[in-house]
Amino acid sequence: MEPELKNLVEFIAKSLVDQPDEVSVTELEGEQTTIYQLKVAQNDIGKIIGKQGRTARAIRNILSASAMKYHKRALLDVLETDDSPDYKD
Repeated sequence: MEPELKNLVEFIAKSLVDQPDEVSVTELEGEQTTIYQLKVAQNDIGKIIGKQGRTARAIRNILSASAMKYHKRALLDVLETDDSPDYKD
């Protein structure tokens, strides 16, 4: 797909979070669908998801509408970076 969509997701995410350096977007392209994996810092995950998922849904809507320009589907997966240590009992 076009790098414009990847840059769009990255720009929106960096505008919302407290740690923009921790934002990364990975593009997994298929025949008809492209999946964008958005990784943010653990403490910024709530800012991306928003109340009742409204912010994430809004980002997905913008991404889907933009992907229509290229006659493809685009999906967004929000992931958190694993920068916290694992605690085991």
